[in-house]
Amino acid sequence: MLNFEQSRRDFLCRSGGGFASVALSALLAEESQANQPPAFPIDSLNPLAERVSQFAPRAKSVIFLFQYGGPSTFDLLDYKPELLKLNGKPVPESLKRQPDRVGGVFNHCKDELMAGPWKWAQHGESGHWVSELLPHTARHIDDLCQVRSMYSESSNHAPATYLMNTGAILGGKPSLGSWVTYGLGSANQNLPGYVLLYKVGGLGGSANWSNAFLPAAFQGTQFRHEGSPVLNLQPPASLADVQRSTLDFAQTLNRKHASHRPGVLDLDGRIASYELAYRMQSAALDIGELSLETQATQESYGLQDANKDKALFGRMCLLSRRLVEKGVRFVQLYNAVDKLGWDGHDHNTEFHNRNAAQTDQPIAALLADLKQRGLLDTTLVIWAGEFGRTPMKQGNDGRNHNPYGFTIWLAGGGVNGGKVIGATDEIGLRAVDEPQSVKNLHATILTALGLSPDHLYFEHNGRQERLTGVAQSWRTIPGVFL
Repeated sequence: MLNFEQSRRDFLCRSGGGFASVALSALLAEESQANQPPAFPIDSLNPLAERVSQFAPRAKSVIFLFQYGGPSTFDLLDYKPELLKLNGKPVPESLKRQPDRVGGVFNHCKDELMAGPWKWAQHGESGHWVSELLPHTARHIDDLCQVRSMYSESSNHAPATYLMNTGAILGGKPSLGSWVTYGLGSANQNLPGYVLLYKVGGLGGSANWSNAFLPAAFQGTQFRHEGSPVLNLQPPASLADVQRSTLDFAQTLNRKHASHRPGVLDLDGRIASYELAYRMQSAALDIGELSLETQATQESYGLQDANKDKALFGRMCLLSRRLVEKGVRFVQLYNAVDKLGWDGHDHNTEFHNRNAAQTDQPIAALLADLKQRGLLDTTLVIWAGEFGRTPMKQGNDGRNHNPYGFTIWLAGGGVNGGKVIGATDEIGLRAVDEPQSVKNLHATILTALGLSPDHLYFEHNGRQERLTGVAQSWRTIPGVFL
């Protein structure tokens, strides 16, 4: 018969040995990591110093044209003649039976398909179809690599916007721009490496461009699109002569304070930000002088257009070109002038007419301007919203959110212009050919910049954090690059 006391002692002995083994393994792992240099050693006093990419890059900088609100891409670029034929009819039963993984795609829609009212035509040598909503973009169709099979993991604005910007549907992770500047720094030490341009940012606010646990220098910096790009940049005239000496004294105190608190990244970030602000005083003001551009350039971007929303977005597009021209690594623009953007739950036609009129000409001018200046080859331009919209009618001729299938495009930076990758089904509801996750898009962007998604990581709370999540859980979108 088994002796209970003996078995208890045996269990504790065995399990204690197991616990000791686990503890020893953890200690050895920590010691091993401590002896290894960090993946991206950062000079705390000059965190934006330009760093060499991990392999030959195709692009040096990024302009991300974020189309907030979820554009209906089968009303813009993804031509669906079958949807035109089925206009006003119920959704085919075969398409209703597909799994609704994220949920809600049919819940608030009528069982009635709705085609857009716009005409379509083929453009460029590629012969791709483009809606009449985008006559200016259509002229550049051979420069665009379209991915027509994107999908998201959320059908709500804030989580889907977080996902597109940070790789996670919950806030608290570093943004794409932060990861890029962490990996590569900036080619201009007198300007931030990551700049944001917006009137109204996406839902979720600053978590969309946060550095999170990365050093503070890699957070996005908002520039104003009118007047001085940064408020309160210039000191009062009475203090101009003593500004440098005052800053030197403050920095001496800051460094003394930080020396007693090693590893507190916010303190290093504060010291670096003071120095950057000082250096920005002339550089940022020069960047904002759009009046120095030729009249023809200003008109091409629509800066004096009667459509004030177009003029505003045109200023942001022109400013983005000036920023990358000066060596800024990552620029992100939001098109929204309110909390709706492309979000046409009611009157989808009105929403898309308005947003296309606002963005089409400035974006086309940006592509032409970059190409004319020889910058398009080294600048990766991305056009994307957080998700698409349903082909089913919602409310009063509106469309609901659709995470299951939508189109984005990339241009410049060595991409395969004129290429179309993947496809949605015949009504534009779901990605059915080569479905691509946001994680794959992020991996593709990093790869274009010469950064390995698996080797771009930051040690945080004892684990290696990455933009693309678990190592080898991604793939670059095949066919994007030449």
